[in-house]
Amino acid sequence: MFKADVLIIGSGLAAFSAAYELCRHQRVVMVTKGKINSNNSVLAQGGVAAAIGSSDHWSEHLYDTLAAGNKHCNEQAVRTLVEEGAAVVNELIHKGMKFDKNPDGTLHFGKEGAHRMNRILHAGGDATGQALFAFLKKEVLPYITVIEDEMIQHLVTVEGTCRGAIGQDKNNKITIYDADQTIIATGGIGALYKHTSNQPLATGDGLVLAYRAGAKLADLEFVQFHPTLLHQKEARGLVSEAVRGEGGVLVNDRNERIMEGVHLFKDLAPRDVVARTIFNEIKKGSAVFLNIEKVSQFEQKFPTITALCKKYKIQLDKKRIPVTPGAHFLMGGIEIDAYGQTSVEGLYAVGEVSSTGVHGANRLASNSLLECLVFGKRTGRHILHKARTTSRYNLVRYVYKDMPKILPATREIQHKMMNCVGIIRHENELATIVHEFTNYLDGISLDQEIIYSRKAATICNMLTAGQLIAKSSLARKESRGGHYRSDFPHEKQEWENKRIIQQSSISTKQSLAL
Repeated sequence: MFKADVLIIGSGLAAFSAAYELCRHQRVVMVTKGKINSNNSVLAQGGVAAAIGSSDHWSEHLYDTLAAGNKHCNEQAVRTLVEEGAAVVNELIHKGMKFDKNPDGTLHFGKEGAHRMNRILHAGGDATGQALFAFLKKEVLPYITVIEDEMIQHLVTVEGTCRGAIGQDKNNKITIYDADQTIIATGGIGALYKHTSNQPLATGDGLVLAYRAGAKLADLEFVQFHPTLLHQKEARGLVSEAVRGEGGVLVNDRNERIMEGVHLFKDLAPRDVVARTIFNEIKKGSAVFLNIEKVSQFEQKFPTITALCKKYKIQLDKKRIPVTPGAHFLMGGIEIDAYGQTSVEGLYAVGEVSSTGVHGANRLASNSLLECLVFGKRTGRHILHKARTTSRYNLVRYVYKDMPKILPATREIQHKMMNCVGIIRHENELATIVHEFTNYLDGISLDQEIIYSRKAATICNMLTAGQLIAKSSLARKESRGGHYRSDFPHEKQEWENKRIIQQSSISTKQSLAL
């Protein structure tokens, strides 16, 4: 048994933001399914939005975030994000975090979709997430224990309180993590889909862990599809929205600008609008390209994207990058309060896996890294000042079992999710997915004393997460933000601020004795 004051599951920016507040005062153990750098934070190219410019104000950032969220944001949570976000970013700069600057030494502020003004800070051009992650990691690593290549199979709950987790390494060794407080920071669900900007490990594990422990999940139907992933036979990586902010425009294979007349902001329209426009263009048989003729010094400004293009032999001298939409960000997740607390005592969630309400139905560009910083910090500070648990328990047993059914391959799940629970949805396809995934899971015991192989457990998690997203998508009979139903193509006033909550009706069996 491994004892910790705080167990953090996941290793992205939100995990390290929380750990930063805790690591010098409590025993923090961070467990991650892959390597410590295998997270979506290091892939974040666009930047971090913060109203710290002399002509900007957090109230302006608030307005843009609420507008992008399609009347589905928690306004108080958004105010917390933008008001505290400005302070957090200024604090990081004061501590030595380096953001890109203009030739005169002032901070450079970029512009991205649905922002009315330049407020996006970058680091290393298009390597902002990696730079922020590296900065916090350097500050935190000396003070915490990190365990890599460890998949958490179950959360441990005792009388409705989370007391840690059960992990399994690549050699099937089982470790019990006894923790006073547990933070889920596992990121998103992009790897449920054929085309995604996410790491392959983003299979929805954290959502499913929380769901099986009895936590409430909210807004799972709101999946954001990024409009521009590099397309070379399949999606190969993200082409940041910042490229369009610097003058890039979307064209079809006839060199026609496809966003003309679609939205007031044209190529910098909200992501759901741009993604659907590209999707429909491709559906008509046209290829779509990002024309970068008007982007000055492209290779200097976007070194990560340049390297990606060269890797897949895209000739940048032709000034056209082939793109396709792909799963990028889950606006919903584990329902939490303003301090990261879930509906299960002792269990917290931060980052993309959580549902703070700040993104509403459609996340505003570059608010994701800000969310990690702000709510990771709030959660860490809250736990730091919380009374510690003193009760003890002993694990009775766990057993290895072979998967009793033949499960679908990962690729099959990804294709089904892309086709049926993707950019454009319909009742028939959604109902089919719910039925098929339910049948796969029927008869499989997911009690916390049962351990399957990591591969089988991952596929079960993918099926469960996919089923939950499809159920929420089926229940919301309108189109709003990232959720678009072709059979209900318009927003409906009666659905404004109406949240779809899912919670397991059967609590996990206990294999613990107090």
